[in-house]
Amino acid sequence: MRKKQVSIFTIIIAAVLLFASQYFDWPLDGKTSLPANGSAEITLYFPADRYPETGLHIKEAIAAGESEICTIDREHAEQRRKESLRGIPTKKGYDRDEWPMAMCAEGGKGADVKYIDPSDNRGAGSWVSNQLESYPNGTRVLFVVK
Repeated sequence: MRKKQVSIFTIIIAAVLLFASQYFDWPLDGKTSLPANGSAEITLYFPADRYPETGLHIKEAIAAGESEICTIDREHAEQRRKESLRGIPTKKGYDRDEWPMAMCAEGGKGADVKYIDPSDNRGAGSWVSNQLESYPNGTRVLFVVK
C-alpha cells in the first residue's frame, strides 16, 4: 500500500511540475537557459506567436551570426539606430527592424535589418521595453524566441 501512495504522489508532483513549466515558461529540454559561457544575467522569452515577423527576424539574425545576448545600453540607442539604418531606405508600409536592437550595446553598425509590418515591430518593441524597464544599463539579456 505504501508503494502505491508514493507512486501516486510522484505522478501528482510530475504533473504539477509539467503544468508549471508551461505556465511559467520553464525550459524542459534539459538545456540551460544561459549560453555556454554563462554570460547572461537574465533570459527573456520573446513571444513569436504575438509578434511573428519580429520573432522570425530575431531567429534569422541569430542564425546568421548576430548576438543572442543584448547588453542594455539605453543611453546610446539613438546613435546605434542611426548607424544600423544608415544606407537602408525607408519603404512605404514597412518599418526597418534591426537586430540586435538599438538599445543593445551589440547593435549599431552591421546590425541585421529587415522590413517588417509596423504594428508587429512597434508592438514587439513596446513589449520588450516593458519587460526590461526595471533592469539597469549593463544588464546582459539572453533572448530566446518561443
